[in-house]
Amino acid sequence: MAVLRDEAVLKFVAHESQEDYSSWLLPAVRECLLGGGLRMEDVDVYAVATGPGSFTGVRVGLTTVKAWAEVYGKRIVGVSRLEALAAETSGGTPWVAAFANAQRGQVFGTVYQRHGAGLVRLGEEMVIAPGKFVEAAAEVAGAEGISWVSTDAECLVSEGAWKAREIRGERVECVSSVRAPMIGRMGFMALAAGRFTNALALDANYVRRPDAEIFWKDGAKSAVESK
Repeated sequence: MAVLRDEAVLKFVAHESQEDYSSWLLPAVRECLLGGGLRMEDVDVYAVATGPGSFTGVRVGLTTVKAWAEVYGKRIVGVSRLEALAAETSGGTPWVAAFANAQRGQVFGTVYQRHGAGLVRLGEEMVIAPGKFVEAAAEVAGAEGISWVSTDAECLVSEGAWKAREIRGERVECVSSVRAPMIGRMGFMALAAGRFTNALALDANYVRRPDAEIFWKDGAKSAVESK
């Protein structure tokens, strides 16, 4: 959680405990606002991660922001977690591959192409085996170099497919797991460009279906087949 004035971070609080997001969030908001000398009424726009990530974390963040937008009549900017990662890279290559641990031997990942000072996503965000992600990014980039960025480098660097990228001199740039300041800055830039949404239009990009949906649908399918 972070509070910013324009692109300057006034205060941020990291979720570094095992406490549930739902019980941690509001006290963190209070701490951020007090640290910035602000009240909720002073906030002009809410920037929120739309995923991919844990179902619970994404859902709690989006639900809270939707409620604030309705109560205070403010605008929302949805920001991809992977794009916020990609924006952290310091590499100067034509391509950026951003990824994060998705558990179950998979990563959330996508590839961006540099376009001036910005990034353009190539294809959809995906949940994929780490080695397959390396291969997919290499296929998109062709002979050009890739800047790899993540909070979870260990997911990739042990993969056989990664060795070819190492030979090219590429590495995974490890960045902080605290995404809120960058999400806030990206929200500010999007708002300045006139890109924002409202509570009704805001949606999550989980990439992977939540377990409850998988179990329910698979169980329903099995029940039908057994009849």
